[in-house]
Amino acid sequence: MVFLPPTLVASMYGMNFEHMPELAWLLGYPWAIGLMILAGIAPYWYFKRKGWL
Repeated sequence: MVFLPPTLVASMYGMNFEHMPELAWLLGYPWAIGLMILAGIAPYWYFKRKGWL
């Protein structure tokens, strides 16, 4: 579960070659990396808080 959201973000972000945010936006690539990291940490934190891990 922890690796599913970052993989989803990376796969959708990586498939859009014509309109990649990093080409027009200075912080596009760091934003995508940050989103992937946050999407991996959030489920882990949630499940840890619930006592499921």
